[in-house]
Parts: sequence; structure tokens; C-alpha cells
Amino acid sequence: MKKILLSLLLFLMLVPFAFSTLSAQETDVLKDETLEGKIVEVIETKNISFEDGSLRQKYQKLKIYINKGSIKSQEIVVESGAFPSANIVEYKVGDKVLITKSVGIDGESEFYITDYVRRTPMLILSLIFVLLTVLIGRIRGALSLLGMGISFAVIFVMILPRILSGGDPVETAILGSFIIIPATFFLSHGFNKKTGVAIAGTLLSLIVVGVLSVIFVDLVKLTGFASEEAGFLQTMIGESINIKGLLLAGIIIGVLGVLDDITISQSAIVYQLKKANSSLKAGELYKRAMDIGQDHISSMVNTLVLVYAGAALPLLIIFVSGSHSFSEIINYEIVADEVVRTMVGSIGLIMAVPITTFIATMVVSSSKISKEK
Repeated sequence: MKKILLSLLLFLMLVPFAFSTLSAQETDVLKDETLEGKIVEVIETKNISFEDGSLRQKYQKLKIYINKGSIKSQEIVVESGAFPSANIVEYKVGDKVLITKSVGIDGESEFYITDYVRRTPMLILSLIFVLLTVLIGRIRGALSLLGMGISFAVIFVMILPRILSGGDPVETAILGSFIIIPATFFLSHGFNKKTGVAIAGTLLSLIVVGVLSVIFVDLVKLTGFASEEAGFLQTMIGESINIKGLLLAGIIIGVLGVLDDITISQSAIVYQLKKANSSLKAGELYKRAMDIGQDHISSMVNTLVLVYAGAALPLLIIFVSGSHSFSEIINYEIVADEVVRTMVGSIGLIMAVPITTFIATMVVSSSKISKEK
């Protein structure tokens, strides 16, 4: 019980730290004050037109009570939809929103609604996740939460600050992975040789991912600027950030979580097969484990396709819109970026099966290991 409470405490401590770190960095960079408020009155709602009247959108004048910021407890009036925009939201009384306060050339304060305040429902969802993980997963679930907390700590305390200060993103991501992998694997799956095999398989597969990422990001001529976030980051931070390297680091870190599932499964399969039939030779053991691993690969490929399709659904609509040919669309960097990311990650995951199976087979084939319960 003490370990469970310690795990939960560390996890809950790390989440606010991560959010507060991001908030501090954002404030320093933008130099505009971000306020929080609640809409208390919709003063006016109407449809307005721009230029020749072809563009019509919703316009609202809103009264907002500020509950966080330099003008806390004051009420302000903010216009929404006064300028042409592709994303106009219709606000309602009671909505909690973020407001950016900036000072114009004339010294007057200007206010813009930038987003909703979403922390409370996110916190509730996170608490449900933590409680279910502990209630159903028991001590293993609690320790996996601790491992997740360590992963967040490494990312926000080591990887991101080092990249921000001008460090090489790929080198930083690999160094961070070498800390995350042993910590999370041993906490989630226990200190045993089966977990050690999974760690070795994961590290070797990660090397495959890293090499392929470097080669094909260069061959496909990806710059890393396909996303709006990359352009925004370059504008705000400056040339100290290696955007192309950041793309490579993202591919490496992104594949880590799935590698855990694959390598520990294959390692466990080999151990269970040897335990069930201790007379199996290395070649036969490898063959039987790979028969199961091939089923694992088949289901994983289908899962990956659906996961990426779901995440990139707006992008995929371009392919069926008929406005451009397939050969033209597939050549756009924003599409090529996802293709390279998906294919490199998938190849690394597929290679993890034979790599981990081979290592596990060699380990358990020794007489000392084969008797291990």
C-alpha cells in the first residue's frame, strides 16, 4: 500500500510540474498576459459579412468576469468573430475561457479570447485513469504509473530543456530513452531476466528506428516545418532550435511506448515456451516464438494503420476531395512527414519481434536460465 501511495503522490506531483513548466515558458516567450475568465453575459450575437459578402461568420459581443490575472475580479467586454477566421466558436454563458491581454501602440489594452479553460475535465479524466489503473492493475498498475511519472520527468526536466538550450535533439532523445527504458520496464514488469531481454530488444530496435529516421528524413528532404507548431516555435524561439532534428527526436520518442508492449510480450512468449517444454532446442524455440510473433505483427500493423488514420483524419480527407491528384498530394511535406514517421516507426516495431525473440532464445537456452521459474 505504501508503494501505491508513493506512486500516486509522485505522479500527481509531476503532472502539475509539467503544466507549470509549459505555462512559464509560454509566458516568457509571448510576453502577453494570459487571463482566465467566465462569460457572464452574451451582449450581442449576429452574422456579419466581410468584403464582397461572400464570407459570413458568427459575431458575438461578450461580457467576461476575470477570475485570474492582473485585472482579477473585473469585468471586460470582448468581441469574438470581428475578424475573418476559419474557426469561429459560438460561446455561451458559463463558458470558462482564456483571454490574451496585449497592449497596443497607443497604450490601450486589447483583449482576445484564445481558447477554453479545459483543466478541470482533464483532471477528472486523469484521476479516473489513475484510480482504474491502481484498482485493476494493483501493485503493477501503481508501479507503471510511477514509471510514467519518471518518463514525464525525463522529458520535461532533461530532454526539452536541453533541446531548448540548443542541444542536438536526436542525441538528447536517445540519451533520454536510455534512462526512460530501464526505469519504466523494471518498474512495470519487475527486476528479472525476462525484462532485461525486453530492454535489450527495445534498445536495439530503437537504434534501427534512429538510423532509418536519419536516412529517410534526409532522402525525402523533410525540413520539419510541415506543422504549424514548428513554424511557431522557430518564430518565437529563434534559430537555436534544430527543427529537423526535432522531427527525428519525435519519431524516436514516439515509438518507445509501443516497443514496450512488443518486446516484453515476445520475451515472455519465449520464456513460457521453454518452461512448458524444457527440451526445446534454440532453433525450434525461436521458430515457435516467431510463429506467435507473426500474429503479433499482423495485428500490430492493422492497429497502427487505424491509429494513424484516426489521428490524421482531416489530412486524409484531402485524398478523397478530388481537388488534386494522388501523386501531387503524397508529395506535400505535411503528408510525407506522416508517411515517413509511420513507416519508420512501423519498421522498428516489426524488427523488434525477431530481435527480441533471438535474444530471449539465446538467454533461455542456457541450462542455468532454462530452469528459472
